[in-house]
Amino acid sequence: AIHGQLTSQTMVYFFTSKPPNEEAQPQLMDAPGGFSAPIPPDGCMLYMGKDKFENEELIKYAWPEDVWFHVDKESSAHVYIRLPRGSHKKGDNWFKEIHPLVVEDCCQLVKANSIRGNKLDNVSVVFTPASNLKKSGGMEVGQVGFHSQTNVFKAKIKERRNEIVNRLDKTKKWEEPNLQADLIQRNKEERVVAAKEAEVDRVQREKQEAEWKKEKEERSYDKLYDPTQMTAVGEMELDSDGEPDFM
Repeated sequence: AIHGQLTSQTMVYFFTSKPPNEEAQPQLMDAPGGFSAPIPPDGCMLYMGKDKFENEELIKYAWPEDVWFHVDKESSAHVYIRLPRGSHKKGDNWFKEIHPLVVEDCCQLVKANSIRGNKLDNVSVVFTPASNLKKSGGMEVGQVGFHSQTNVFKAKIKERRNEIVNRLDKTKKWEEPNLQADLIQRNKEERVVAAKEAEVDRVQREKQEAEWKKEKEERSYDKLYDPTQMTAVGEMELDSDGEPDFM
């Protein structure tokens, strides 16, 4: 389950990003390249916390498939997009499998939920895999750093686009999920899948090894058995002088 059991501790807002025209061009400036993927038929799930305390919980219990968005150098909501289960295993650039229009939705949503950023033009939005977020002892509630700058990206939003913000707001719903329980359940399901895949690999490997062993044994037998070197019953081998060889 994505949302899981309810608790009174954490309020999370959920949105669905499903831009209506997949062929449209996003109005992003200085956007990083390489972000590309079809928009899923049911759209993409976005979520954010109500305030900085919820943001702290989201940082702590983000999933490996999540990508985090925030207005650069300004206070804002923490917006996440959750990519399909297992996306993070698809290689070093797995987090780029997001349609650029969905990236724009995330950027517009985070801008709209920034007190100062919402009023400014040419706002920069920073985004990175949630697994790249780092908390250290001296940080304030909701504040984060990064393990590595390599996978930290920025895009600039020229201005607020109400048609995007209004479309996302129409999908908005709030829940009080047990984020810790959700992550524990997700990891448990992941281990079950991994165990099944490992068992399939083991069976296939043993089958292949048995086939290789059989082929090797057959090649060894064929080498030992050379009909041209065998003497038929009733025949006698001759030596180099043509005399019978009784040795």
